[in-house]
This record gives sequence, C-alpha cells and structure tokens, in this order.
Amino acid sequence: MKIVSALVSPRGAVFLLLAVLLIAITVLNPSFAEPGQLMRFIQRVAPVAIVAIGQYFVIVGGEFDLSMGSVVTAQVVIAGNLVGQDESRTIPVLFLMLAFGVLVGLVNGLIVSFLRVPSFIATLGMMLALLGGVLYWTGGAATGNPDDSFRQIGRGGIQDVPVLDLIPWSVLILIVVLAAAIWFSKRPFGRTIIALGDNPTAAGFAGVRTWWVKTSTFILSSLSATLAGILLVGYAGVHPSVGRGYEFTAITAVVLGGVVLGGGRGWVVAAAAGAFALEALFTLLNFAGVPSTLRDAIQGVIIIAAVAYSAVSFRARRRGRTDVAGPPVDADDGPVDGAPETSPAREKESPPQSGATRPAIHSLEAEG
Repeated sequence: MKIVSALVSPRGAVFLLLAVLLIAITVLNPSFAEPGQLMRFIQRVAPVAIVAIGQYFVIVGGEFDLSMGSVVTAQVVIAGNLVGQDESRTIPVLFLMLAFGVLVGLVNGLIVSFLRVPSFIATLGMMLALLGGVLYWTGGAATGNPDDSFRQIGRGGIQDVPVLDLIPWSVLILIVVLAAAIWFSKRPFGRTIIALGDNPTAAGFAGVRTWWVKTSTFILSSLSATLAGILLVGYAGVHPSVGRGYEFTAITAVVLGGVVLGGGRGWVVAAAAGAFALEALFTLLNFAGVPSTLRDAIQGVIIIAAVAYSAVSFRARRRGRTDVAGPPVDADDGPVDGAPETSPAREKESPPQSGATRPAIHSLEAEG
C-alpha cells in the first residue's frame, strides 16, 4: 500500500510515468530496449537532466532562472569561437566557461537578493542580454566547430565496453552531477535551501544568510547550464539556436518531477527523472507521427497539469493532517469555525507561542 501511495504522490508519479513511456516506446520500436539504444537515449537526455538539476535548486529555493537557455547558447558560442582548431586552448577555455557561468549566476543572485528584483524579471533581463550579445558576436549564423578534443567531451566515451559497447562521457558526467546534487540536498546547505523556499522570513529570523543561499542556487544553476553547453558542443555543433528554450524545458522537467513552484518542497532525483520522462514522451510522440512543432504546446500543457496535480495533492495531504490534529486555533481569537473552547487547565499546560518557536529556529540556525 505504501508503494502505491508513493507512486501516486507528486514526486513519485514521475517514475511511474517514465516506466509507462519506456514500455510504450519499446512496444512501438523493440530495438529501443537494446542496451546500446538505451545508452544513446541517456546520452541525449543528459544535458537536459543536468539543466533540470540546476533549475531544481533555484525553484525549490523559491525563485526562477530564465537565463539558463541563454547561458547554454553563450557557452556553445564561446567554445566554438575561442577554441577553434587549437587543441592547446581546450583546457583554458573550459576554465573560462566555468568562470563565466559563475559570473552569470553571481550577478543574477545579487540582483535578486540585494536589489529585490523578482527573479523572473532579473533572469529574463539576463536572458535577453546574453542572447543579444550572442547574436551580435555571431551575426546570427553558425560558426566553426571547435577542435575534436573539445567535442569528444560531448560525443566520446569509454569504448569497447561489454554489452554496452560505449559509455558516453555525458552519461558519466550526469551521474557525477546527480550524485553531487543528492549530497548537497542532504547537507545543511540543501536543507537551508528548502527552508528558505518554504518560509524566507522564518529562515531570515533563524540567522540564515538568505542572500548567499539564493546567490548560491543561481550559481549552481548557471554552472549546470555551462556543463550542458559543453556537452551540446559535442553533437549539436555551434549555432546561436543551440540551447534555445532550455530554460522552459528545465522548468517543465522540474515541475513534472513534483517540485512545487514557489519552493519548499521537492526531490532532486525526481526532477532529473522528469527530464527523462519529458524526453521519453517526445520520443514516443515522434514514433507515433506527431509533428515536432507541437512540442512547445505539449510542454505548456504539462506544466499546467503538473502544477494543478501537485497543488491538489498538497491540499489533500494538508487537509488530512488537519483532520488528524483537530480544528485549527487562532492565537488571538480562540477556536476557529465553532471549535470548543480551551479549558483554563489546558491553557496553563500549553507553552507560550514565542517560546515554542525558539527550538525550531535554533535548530534551523544550527543546520544553516
């Protein structure tokens, strides 16, 4: 019973959906179940999943990052124009790209934290600024691909592996990123992000440096977009359109994974699974002959449906907890909705409200 309940929960349903989609694809195309085909599928999803993991930290912290797609595009163009055919430039350009990703995330975070600009507006401005810079630099046309030593990061891998034949570097990078994200989530830093997204005021009173936590989530987001850009150079080439729309794809994947828009609730593994489910859905529709031009419309429907399902499920769980705990009581006005009056004896037994909140605040402060 617990397994069924977990599978129909907002963050568990994505795994059930993914399994159903993979089975449907295999029925339409039996060769999809071959180990090599599955590995290529994971390789194709890896950049999207990495971007979704980065977007997860921003959304669960209560913000949005609409600049991720533009960061991917900018990084692809940087690699194509600065590496060229000189293999010796590969490592320096990689460090430059990582530094650029940190800078973009830092600027986004500081604008949101100190200037109090809504993240939707701040990152939208960054998205347009980066796109404008890319179009000015390239003239809107494709540029030459970088040296093969750079492109091998995205399309190469460990060869001559039994059964699989090839384990792409992108798959290994995705595994490392996901493992690091899980580790971050279980550390005090990850719990602080959840607390900040759930109640930023309480987190601030608890002594959490909210500006730094928010800025850190934007830095993680930009770094994940940088990694996705490095991988996309390998097999997508260098063009100003590469990475376009990745911000909405990442948001769709995160929401599909049961992460609540507005922050405070979510699971990074489910967010990554949302990316796989989304790509599996598009693969299934492709096999079924559905035009690819409907992709954006489908993403929009998924976002609306996933948010509605998550909201309904959360209200049902909260209503269940309220029924178990009894009728709510207002601190100033007494029982709500005709609840029985509290006896004087019970009032003496109840600790003051301010004192009751202190242990929780000290606990959160210790974790932060």
